[in-house]
Amino acid sequence: MERVDAVVIGAGVVGLAVARALALRGLETIVLERANAIGTGTSSRNSEVIHAGIYYPSGSLKARLCVAGREQLYAWCASHGVAHRRCGKLIVATSAVQAARLAQIQAQAARNGVHDLRPLDAAQVRALEPALNAVAALHSPSTGIVDSHGLMLALQGELEAAGGALALLSPALSIDSTGASHVVTVGGEMPMELATRIVVNSAGLWAPRLAAKVKGLAPERVPQARYAKGSYFSLAGRAPFSHLIYPIPEEAGLGVHLTLDLAGQARFGPDVEWIDPATPDEIDYRVDAARANGFEAAIRTWWPGLPAGALRPDYSGVRPKLQSQGETPQDFVLQGPAEHGVKGLMNLYGIESPGLTSSLALADEVVSRLAA
Repeated sequence: MERVDAVVIGAGVVGLAVARALALRGLETIVLERANAIGTGTSSRNSEVIHAGIYYPSGSLKARLCVAGREQLYAWCASHGVAHRRCGKLIVATSAVQAARLAQIQAQAARNGVHDLRPLDAAQVRALEPALNAVAALHSPSTGIVDSHGLMLALQGELEAAGGALALLSPALSIDSTGASHVVTVGGEMPMELATRIVVNSAGLWAPRLAAKVKGLAPERVPQARYAKGSYFSLAGRAPFSHLIYPIPEEAGLGVHLTLDLAGQARFGPDVEWIDPATPDEIDYRVDAARANGFEAAIRTWWPGLPAGALRPDYSGVRPKLQSQGETPQDFVLQGPAEHGVKGLMNLYGIESPGLTSSLALADEVVSRLAA
């Protein structure tokens, strides 16, 4: 049996950030990843947006860690050569009723510590984005985009430079937390057991299933996994926008919005489709081309000039949810020893957006709770 100080399960952006933080504190750390590459799940199937921290309930982990993580992420990307850009975004209202909601959104942002939102009237919107149809908008200059894979590679590099290691094709099959150390049973081509003082379950879509296999963890501490699929369509041709364009938020998401990648290519999404796979392995990530009709209708409310037939099925992602359709959206859940009583074990549940933006701050939070 091999012995290490810490085992992190899941090599997505949050898992890699947590492992890096542990390694930088002098702990011998290994990351177990069931896939054959880093970041193949939620971390690479999203909008790659650096969020400002506008919408989340005041005092929530999502609000606090997004605002702190945003500034950490911008600084870290700049110092580590990770491609990113503060392009800003517009939250647009296409009716007087929606315009009234913009003031509520701005007030919520201020409560979260986001004080740079600027209200725009219709003329100011047209001056910034002539193709946009809006009666009013909020401009968020702190919103940006990032190369998510470049970010994960940089985190992996710093983890390894600090003495940590990554093991691909190495699924965690079970965890025995009843003894003096946690014993993680690892599958793959070279099955083994790892004894460790610290285990961080950052398995994303798999986190609840993995937690259910922890011997010594009370079953009632494991939430039921819920899944919300979001499809994306790319635009054939170049979009006439330089900012990200967001509608008023909707249930379970931020609505079908326009994001730009670092090369200027536009894509639209995600929509929300609640799914119920038996396991994450059974998720169908194909994008149904017929969903383009709903996308076109939503987009034309704020971009009437969208050319007919210009949307192309691109990719989809699945958000790990802790609530069902129609229920109140839940916060990140960082379930550590203070919550479940198992020393050295941290389970991360419901780490969806803004997990990418919050990744560095999330890692600091996890490490501080484990040290408490």
